[in-house]
Amino acid sequence: MKRVESGFLIILLLALSGCGGAGGKKQAAVAGDTTRVRLENLNRQIAGDAANPQLYNLRAKYYLGDHQTDLALKDINKAITYDAKNPDYYITLSDIYLLMGQPANCRENLVKAISLDPKGQEGLLKMAKLLLIMKDYKGCYENIRQLLLIDKNNYQGYYTRALALLEQGDTNRAIADLMQAVDKNQDYFDGYVELGELYALHKDPKTVSYLKNALKVRPQNKEALYTLGMYYQESGQYISAMEVYQTLANIDTTLRTAPYNMGYICLVYLKDFQRAIGFFTEAVKRDPAYFEAFFNRGYAYELAGDCQKANDDYKRSLKIKVNYEKAINGLNRLDKLRK
Repeated sequence: MKRVESGFLIILLLALSGCGGAGGKKQAAVAGDTTRVRLENLNRQIAGDAANPQLYNLRAKYYLGDHQTDLALKDINKAITYDAKNPDYYITLSDIYLLMGQPANCRENLVKAISLDPKGQEGLLKMAKLLLIMKDYKGCYENIRQLLLIDKNNYQGYYTRALALLEQGDTNRAIADLMQAVDKNQDYFDGYVELGELYALHKDPKTVSYLKNALKVRPQNKEALYTLGMYYQESGQYISAMEVYQTLANIDTTLRTAPYNMGYICLVYLKDFQRAIGFFTEAVKRDPAYFEAFFNRGYAYELAGDCQKANDDYKRSLKIKVNYEKAINGLNRLDKLRK
């Protein structure tokens, strides 16, 4: 079983730029209605107060959130034209350049923002995150140091430094910083998940408490649920693993790995071949190109004594994955049994 990658770089980019996606069609529709009203209000206010830089900054952020970078750039430059001393505008400009894939310009504007407001926590934190992305660990640590001197309770500072320490292989100090992050903010989902994933790598029982804390904050988060299920599975707590995977399968009816993992547990550990067949069948319904699920269903059929269905599934697996060694070996085993 593969550990789900956290994709923290993407998360970090989104966090740095202040952009994010709405979850679910209904939520997206509601968010769309809300943002349209917001844009209409901003347009109306700007029409009545065309020299107000704050309004252009707000509309630039709206456009940034909608990935309309050209319009965002136009508005923030207008804001800076009216007020070149406001650090917030340079932070918005840095966000726009980051989304445009221009880290050098992003950095230049964060430097400007920090020069205008050396104690501004947002600028220091975003600079630290940017430098982490750019692998400038020394610069990242320095910005975090300055940030924590200003506010020792800035949980995102500890979290960002922890990520940098992890990239450099200093797991112990990273864990200490992550613990600081969740201590400063006891609803900090990302900190709990990162701690859970780190402890899961070593099959440490602390995994459960951190992931359950994460799930208190976001009960339906798939990453946290999957990591918890994998921890239970790899530590031999198969019933608990099955319960978590079932929850995950119910939350996302398109997710193939949840029924597959339940099938794997039934096949390999519980020796319940009929249940394994049912779970692998669900997995291939969710993804008809899931050749591993076809193979494992075939193997479950073989162990259950249904050689014809096993033969059919091994062949299905080979149609999807040509020269798939496990399926070839399975067919060879069945041929020997026939002889």
